Amino acid sequence: MTVEQLREWLRQWVIKTTGLPAEEITDDKPMQSFGLSSRDVVILSGELENLLDKQLDATIAYQYPTIQALAQQLLAGGPGLGAQGERAGAAHNSRTAHATSAATDPSVHDIAVVGMAARYPGAPNLTEMWRLLVEGRDGIGPLPIGRWSEYANDPVMSRRMEEVNLTGGYLEDISAFDAEFFGLSPLETVNVDPQQRLVLELTWEALENARIPANTLRGKPVGVYVGSSNNDYGMLITADPAEAHPYALTGTASSIIANRVSYVYDFRGPSISVDTACSSSLVSVHQAVRDLREHNADVALAGGVNILAAPWVSTAFGELGVFSPTGKIHAFSDDADGFVRSDGAGMLVLKRVSDALADGDTILAVIKGSAINSDGHSNGLTAPNPEAQVDVLQRAYADAGVDPSQVDYVEAHGTGTILGDPIEATALGAVLGANRTPATPTLLGSAKTNFGHTESAAGAAGLIKVVLAMQHNVLPPSLNFTEPNRYINFDAEHLEVVADPREWPEYSGTKLAGVSGFGFGGTNAHVVLSDFNPADYGPEAQPAPAEPALAGAEVALP
Repeated sequence: MTVEQLREWLRQWVIKTTGLPAEEITDDKPMQSFGLSSRDVVILSGELENLLDKQLDATIAYQYPTIQALAQQLLAGGPGLGAQGERAGAAHNSRTAHATSAATDPSVHDIAVVGMAARYPGAPNLTEMWRLLVEGRDGIGPLPIGRWSEYANDPVMSRRMEEVNLTGGYLEDISAFDAEFFGLSPLETVNVDPQQRLVLELTWEALENARIPANTLRGKPVGVYVGSSNNDYGMLITADPAEAHPYALTGTASSIIANRVSYVYDFRGPSISVDTACSSSLVSVHQAVRDLREHNADVALAGGVNILAAPWVSTAFGELGVFSPTGKIHAFSDDADGFVRSDGAGMLVLKRVSDALADGDTILAVIKGSAINSDGHSNGLTAPNPEAQVDVLQRAYADAGVDPSQVDYVEAHGTGTILGDPIEATALGAVLGANRTPATPTLLGSAKTNFGHTESAAGAAGLIKVVLAMQHNVLPPSLNFTEPNRYINFDAEHLEVVADPREWPEYSGTKLAGVSGFGFGGTNAHVVLSDFNPADYGPEAQPAPAEPALAGAEVALP
């Protein structure tokens, strides 16, 4: 078959699948622009396999999204076979980067996690979060009574809410808040987004967990980095102008989420709100790591928050057909059928390892490196780019100075979608799967199976899960995994989903893990963590006295 013959076959396939007139199907446009769904792209891969009698990745049309590019690459027989075909080059680049990375003092380059706080569905604190994770439970349930009641008398919105599955992960009470403790009046409080209120609380709890009195940080270069990506509360406020107060100008501005923390606690370091959608909290941590290394901050609070205070985004997603009809996320499983949305928030207290050692902090884990990038021009604005996912992994492990083949576990983005999971798995196989044996697969899991998709707080959930797992030496199960996704070659990629709790394997003699997050606009992030090994930081690095991993996790606000 010639390239022109294959191009014509692809044109006819698209015409038949979409019903569009032939003159609209051109060779140079992304095929997704013709209205092809993720499922269509997977079907196309299978039919191309039969046509050409060669094995292809299910992600092939995402790597080469136009008819022209796909036809040329398939018949060239080279990298057109997908990320598996690029495996050797990816592994070589990653190893080369590993050999030349982390040239600075490791006690300054590496960032210590010294405190954490979390609020996720079914897990109001760290203790309950770990219990839920290790016991293999989830916090998914129906829409709480009273949530979105403001729209009960809106005939259009109430009808839309009835037509979609609104099962999700919801915090029990998003209105409770000790306004007096944080210096807010009752009037201002009702005009302040619950996301701002929740981050104020978790900042206090995270510092309590780190055993750092908040008042000792007043006026000091403490950075605050908070991921957030929705403005639901602003929609509620502006829906009734008669009730809106000028306090809502700052109360519903996403930029103020981090700024209010800095203001209330009198922190003088960088104060940055980050919105890259579902990768927001990992990008926040990445930015905090960079500012700590550059001495723009001496302490950093980084994480993310997501509160579903209004229904419009959920009904829109539901109408697009991306929600799981079962109300569960089946990450990397063959019965993956979509995701569910959720509330959630998580914050981490970070310091340079050198400072954490000098201050006598208990180091819960160490961030060795991180990286972010963009998908660029992919198969569509919200379509993942397999090459970009490979690139961000390579950059992260180069920054960490870690050989990817030594990584034990990856807390994946893992949304449980038919094409998103295979694209992520193939990229992981290309970078982390090389030079492994069947006995040392990269283990995978997704906290989204426990909490739902907490979007701008999802990366923080994954980071906190990994740190807790390191502390307990146990990898919790990834839920709802029945059998491997048929579009992922787990054996070839050297991947395995953690379906049951297991002891952390420590392939290299230390615990190594990665956490991934991908924004639906194309911003990718990956963070590399290890447990704390004093020997990595010289003879003067003595570990702090052993403390319970969750000490301080349940401190209540006065």
